[in-house]
Amino acid sequence: MPLTVRVPASSANLGPGFDCLGLSLPLYTTVQVQPAPALTVVPQGEVLAGTPADASNYVYRGMTELAQVVGRPLPPLRLEISSEVPLARGLGSSAAALVAALLAANAVLDDPLDRHQLLDLASRMEGHPDNVAPALLGGVVVATFDGQQAQPLRIEPPAHLGATVLIPDFELSTADARRVMPPHYSRADAVFTVSHAALTTVALLAGRLDLLAAAMQDRLHQPYRAPLVPGLDAVLAGATQHGALGAALSGAGPTVLCLHDTRQDTAPLHSFLRTVMAEEGLSGRVLDLPLDRDGAQLDGRFEA
Repeated sequence: MPLTVRVPASSANLGPGFDCLGLSLPLYTTVQVQPAPALTVVPQGEVLAGTPADASNYVYRGMTELAQVVGRPLPPLRLEISSEVPLARGLGSSAAALVAALLAANAVLDDPLDRHQLLDLASRMEGHPDNVAPALLGGVVVATFDGQQAQPLRIEPPAHLGATVLIPDFELSTADARRVMPPHYSRADAVFTVSHAALTTVALLAGRLDLLAAAMQDRLHQPYRAPLVPGLDAVLAGATQHGALGAALSGAGPTVLCLHDTRQDTAPLHSFLRTVMAEEGLSGRVLDLPLDRDGAQLDGRFEA
């Protein structure tokens, strides 16, 4: 049985928690690893069509990075890679691939790093922990990062908390989404965002779903990224009037995340989101998802 690593998607920021707050969603990147006479990389499925099938593949490059860090060479491998996480949509596709790569390489090399060390390495490679932490740990995670080490706190998702995601059919690179952000902020905007990030975290920790609408407001990145995501302002302004508990740009976008109470009917929210898309001339998908509570999982064993 090949070694199989499965890593969930993630939604970062949740509005004001820029680069430090995220949650895990059950769309998965899966990597199967077996010994082989020579390196063989097999991307599978529509999502990964056109991605490299050689040593330049992002998953294999992540594996070689861990091997270099621990000072051990990787043996020749066959990698079969598939993903349900759409690329460049703000759902942590690169973080899922990276976490899968690091877990796979760590297992192949007899587990030289523990999970906290893996999170530190993933955060260094990504530059921040907001996607890699929930991808690794599952649930809701708030994490700080000092450039070398991450300090995560995992929050068990409140009962009845679900996610509705609007995934447009166009891509938006993280680099482009970061480029539009200003180099400096006013004290008022900084205080507003910090206080709302704190309230969002505590509301999730306490299960106070009623506070999310007020808490998930941001002045740090969403106002500047809105021109890149047609309809974002309309969703942020109107989603809670159609059943959402709170709404935010998912990561760098263009996906928009709406949290909902799973005991409530989400049909009005779906209708609202599709109306916004139609008014902007966009196509895309609207999905209801539970939160992934398990994080990254390994199954099987690498037998050299």
